Amino acid sequence: MAAEELHFSRAAARVFLAQQALSRQIKDLEEELGVKLFERNTRNVTLTPAGEVFLEGARGVLAALDSAAAAAEQAARGVVGTLRLGYVPGAALELTAPIIGAFRERHPDVTIEMREFQVSDPSAGLASRATDVAFLRLPQSTPNINTEILAIDPVVAMVSTSHRYAGRTSVSVHDLLDDPITQSSSVDEAHHAFWSLAAARTDATKVDVVRADSITEEAQVVAAGAAIAVTSAAAAHFMPVTGVRFLPIEDWPGSAIAVGWIDDEPSPLVSRFVDVACLVRDREPGIVHRIEHRLLAASP
Repeated sequence: MAAEELHFSRAAARVFLAQQALSRQIKDLEEELGVKLFERNTRNVTLTPAGEVFLEGARGVLAALDSAAAAAEQAARGVVGTLRLGYVPGAALELTAPIIGAFRERHPDVTIEMREFQVSDPSAGLASRATDVAFLRLPQSTPNINTEILAIDPVVAMVSTSHRYAGRTSVSVHDLLDDPITQSSSVDEAHHAFWSLAAARTDATKVDVVRADSITEEAQVVAAGAAIAVTSAAAAHFMPVTGVRFLPIEDWPGSAIAVGWIDDEPSPLVSRFVDVACLVRDREPGIVHRIEHRLLAASP
């Protein structure tokens, strides 16, 4: 303050000290440093060359302290660092961009590392702790998983254009039970059961499985007539494939698109991401409705 004011009385008033106390502190500092910082006379106060150098250094130290204090405060609030976001193909569909955009707007100092996982890992990295939070599909049986559902995506049958049902506008579950069906190499039993229509099968029903660990691989298997697939209605919209038809399944539930995490007490970053995901879901009913009532485009 004295260096800025160049007047001990005014400087002392700014820091709520008596002039004598401020003068004493400056003298003690000069003695400690072994240099004279101020030239004083009855009319004015000026900085010595040593005082000029010390002032610049002190300002740098104070700026660094302010920056460190702000960083520590942000870290304590959990709004700095890196968030590892996993996702299965399609992520949260049309909700993905607004969720990530809203999170970045609120937490610009957080780096989001996005990584796609194939259907062979329906937990999108949560099971192996490769990710902190994930956009995934339910049902699945990942241990200790916590989820918030964002929307329900209808599921459809993908069949080849030469399939016996290719000319129909919809099918029932029982129409599909005699066909070979695609299945990933995931070990998640709930995931397999849902996408292979297990609940509709009897113990005597033999399931002929054709492995496919990516959506594109699955589509090629189906187009070749080697199997049918149960898949997301969004696939028909975002991934039109020559040689297949997408048919609504009249009596099978949709798949929940969810944001998921493992820990019962998630980190501040994960908690904030989940909060933002739910906020965007609730403020964008039009997007949710579009996901949940998607019209299938005519397949090639």
